[in-house]
Amino acid sequence: MPSYYERLAAALRARTAVIGDHALRDRDPAAHLEQLKEASERIEALRAELPADASPQLAHFLERCSYDKALAFIEGGA
Repeated sequence: MPSYYERLAAALRARTAVIGDHALRDRDPAAHLEQLKEASERIEALRAELPADASPQLAHFLERCSYDKALAFIEGGA
């Protein structure tokens, strides 16, 4: 099973991919919004599972919805 941080990074990447899917946004705005909502809900669920020993900086990024910063933090070797 992937580690917590691998799952969080995957969820953050998935959200970024949805945001960048301009073809879906243009073709079906409602579906695009629904995918974005689902991706954000996955991130929020993972935020609720944040390990007690997690970096306070990562917690701050997630609380403030600074998802690009959170992903960069994880990829930088959190």
